[in-house]
Amino acid sequence: MSKKKTKNSKETSEIRSKFTPDVPLLLKDLGVSVAVTTYQAGKLFLLRSTGSRLNAHFRSFLRPMGLCVDKNHIHMGDLYSIIKFHNIPGACNALESPIPLDACYLPRNIHITGKIDIHEMETDSEGNLWFVNTLYSTLCKLDYEHSFVPVWRPDFVTEMVAEDRCHLNGLCMIDGRPKYMTALGRSDMKGGWRENKRNGGILIDIETDEIVFEGLSMPHSPRWYRGKLWVLESGEGSLATLDLERKEVTTVAQLPGFVRGLDFVGNLAFIGLSKIRDSAFSGLPIVERIEEPLCGVWVVDIDTGETVGHVEFVSGVAEVFGVKAVPALFPEVRELFEPLQQNSITVP
Repeated sequence: MSKKKTKNSKETSEIRSKFTPDVPLLLKDLGVSVAVTTYQAGKLFLLRSTGSRLNAHFRSFLRPMGLCVDKNHIHMGDLYSIIKFHNIPGACNALESPIPLDACYLPRNIHITGKIDIHEMETDSEGNLWFVNTLYSTLCKLDYEHSFVPVWRPDFVTEMVAEDRCHLNGLCMIDGRPKYMTALGRSDMKGGWRENKRNGGILIDIETDEIVFEGLSMPHSPRWYRGKLWVLESGEGSLATLDLERKEVTTVAQLPGFVRGLDFVGNLAFIGLSKIRDSAFSGLPIVERIEEPLCGVWVVDIDTGETVGHVEFVSGVAEVFGVKAVPALFPEVRELFEPLQQNSITVP
């Protein structure tokens, strides 16, 4: 169990977590850690294995949400910016750590987007960063001349305005290109997706502008993995696969919380769980199924649908957004403008 005080004014209690014994062993065997964002608590977590124990290490930011991770970089959407962290291995030697560090992610670029409610983000095969601009119902690319570069929005959204008309949220890449997106409803009015959040969710093929799946319950985190299209039905609290030809949903696992944030390593799915805010989530199937939803990261065997371990945030964190595996067993991540960065110099 980790137990730390937080300086973030959003917190009303200290952050405490507990875990099943399988989790640190799984992470050690896989050689990964797990990055987790919680905009509610203003934290970026790294769940790291010390062998038999789990270290829930966190840093504070304004409103961390979307995550994109590769071997040498982490991109993170914050309140009004995108922060790019670079892995600077030499910085590991300057830090004290109970376990030898095998990566150190330092902030190297901050791009101010303005408050646009950034959700999921991914890089394409050419290294361009794509991100979901939920407030403007638009899929965007990053460049450093503009707040954001609009590339695509659903054809039923007639204007690019700051009205969160359909709650565009999830981005699925196939072969290094954006392919599918999830939205919580087909709407062309401000906040209109809220009227049918129970089963108004859709999946859109952005190459054809076609809605290829309807009737989903608050879908998030679409992913193409092992030849299947996966999605989290947040309103159901489930991990599922979608058959686009037969228009069938196959539930792989039901989880004890509102699910959002998904990544795969081998045959395991790492899934973020959140508690439920009455105002936003009332009337959903998960509310009828679970009396007290939990918050944390659950690990599911996608071959059997069984939960093989979990990390539960007992206090201080109520909602999770992004979940991504990090290709380092015991990495470090630093906050903005720390003294360490004054002497962390890299050259070609």
